[in-house]
Amino acid sequence: MQINLQPISNVVGVLMILLGVSMFGTAFISNYYEATDTVSFIKSGGITTLFGALLWSYKFSSSAIVNKREGYLIVALGWFFLGLFGALPFYFAGVTPSFTDAIFESVSGFTTTGATIFNDIEVLPHGILFWRSLTHWIGGMGIIVLTVALFPLLGIAGIELFVAESPGPTADKIHPRIKETAKRLWFIYFGLTVVLFFLLWVEGMSPFDAINHSFATMATGGFSTKNVSVAFFQSATIEYTLALFMFIAGCNYVVIYYLLKGRLRKVWINEEFRYYALFIIGTSLILGLWINFMVGGDYEQNFRNGLFTLVSLVTTTGFVTADYTLWSPGLTMFFFLTLFLGACAGSTAGGIKFIRHMVFVKNTYLEFKRILHPRAMIRIKINKETVAPRILTHILVFLLVYLMLFIVGSLAVTVIGMEFIDAIGGVATTLGNVGPAIGNLGPVNNFSGVPMGAKWVFTFLMLLGRLELFTILIIFTPFFWRSN
Repeated sequence: MQINLQPISNVVGVLMILLGVSMFGTAFISNYYEATDTVSFIKSGGITTLFGALLWSYKFSSSAIVNKREGYLIVALGWFFLGLFGALPFYFAGVTPSFTDAIFESVSGFTTTGATIFNDIEVLPHGILFWRSLTHWIGGMGIIVLTVALFPLLGIAGIELFVAESPGPTADKIHPRIKETAKRLWFIYFGLTVVLFFLLWVEGMSPFDAINHSFATMATGGFSTKNVSVAFFQSATIEYTLALFMFIAGCNYVVIYYLLKGRLRKVWINEEFRYYALFIIGTSLILGLWINFMVGGDYEQNFRNGLFTLVSLVTTTGFVTADYTLWSPGLTMFFFLTLFLGACAGSTAGGIKFIRHMVFVKNTYLEFKRILHPRAMIRIKINKETVAPRILTHILVFLLVYLMLFIVGSLAVTVIGMEFIDAIGGVATTLGNVGPAIGNLGPVNNFSGVPMGAKWVFTFLMLLGRLELFTILIIFTPFFWRSN
C-alpha cells in the first residue's frame, strides 16, 4: 500500500495553523506586559500559519483515510515541525545564542522535558516565559489528540493518530468513539489546570507565575519562571499543592476520569495506579528519615523536600525545591535511578512507566516458576486479566531498546566531549523527559554548557522519549516504506 501524502499534509497543516494561532495569542500576553518580544511572536505566528495553510491546502479532501503508516508519519512530522517552528520566537527575540539552542529549548518544551539552556530565566521577557510554559501545556496531552477532536471538520478518521500518539501498553478507553475520548481527556486536562491556577494564586503566586506553573505541572514539564524553580516561593503550602497535582498528572487519565465519576472501585483495582500510589507514599516516608539522618534539621522540611523531589522526578516534571545531589552519594544514586521510572501509562508523564516495570518484574518472577514446571501454562495477569503475548513481547522489546538507546546515547555524547557522569545523566533525563539529572546537569544547573553536537543528540532523544521510541524508530525501518 502506497503512503498517501495528502492526509499527512492536510493534518500537519492544521497543527501548524493551530501553533501559529497560539503564537499570536502569546503576542497579546507579551503586549499586555509591555515586553520586548511582541514582534517576534507576530512574525513567528505569521510564518507558521502561512506554512500550515500551504500544507493544509495541498490536494485537500474531506474523505481522506488515515492508515497506520500515515498515522505514524503525521505524528512524527507533526512533532518535528512543532519543535522547528516553536523555536522561531526564541530565535527572533534574540534570547538564544544560536538556532540550535532555540531548537533545544523548543523541543524540551513540547516534549515536556523541561531541560533548559537559559542561565538567567528571570531576565527573559514575559512573552518568552509564557511561550515556554505554553509549549509544555500543548505537548502535555498532545496537540494531536486535540486535533482528533476537531477531525469531524476535516472528515478524517482519527483512531490511527490516537494509537500513534499514545503508544503505551494500556488499551483502556473512556468512550468507544475516539473523538469523544479526546474531548473528555482535554476537558479533564483543562479543568485541572484551571483549578491548580486558582489554588496557586490564592496561595501567594502572582497570576502570571500561577498560570505558568499550572501549565508546567499538569503537563509534567518543569519550566519555571524563576531561576531556582519552586524553591523561590519558600512556601510549604505551594510545594504540597504542586506535589499533589504532579501526582495527579502522573496518573492514567482513565483513572482520573473514573475518580471524577465517583467510581472508586474502578480506581483501586487498577494495579498500576495502586503500585504507583503506594510507591510514592512508602518511599517518601523512608526518604524523609533518610534525608533527616544525612543532613539533620527539621523533619517536616526534610520530608517535604524528599516527597517533592520524588514526585517531581517520578512524574518526570522536574521542578526543584532542593539540590538532591548535595544530600549524599546514596541519595544522588537513588534519584538518578528514579529517572528510569516514569509514572503511569496514559498520563502526561514521560519515562518507561510503572506498568512496564510491573510486567517485567512479574514475568521475571514467573520465569523461575516456569523453570520448575516447564509444561505448565503460566500467564502474567494485570488487573486480573491475562497479558497477551504480543503485549508482553512489545514491553520486553521496549525495555531492551530503551536500554540500548541509553548506552548508545551515553557513548555518543561522551565521544563528543562530555564527562561520563554528565553524559549518563543527560541521556537518562532527556530520554525520560525528566529535566534535571546529576553532575553538571543537576537540579540547580542547566544545559547551556553542553557541546552543540550533544544538544542535537539530546534533542533527538527527547523526541524519542516523548513518543515512546517506536513511533519514530519505525520510520527508519525499510519495511515501513515498502508498498506491500
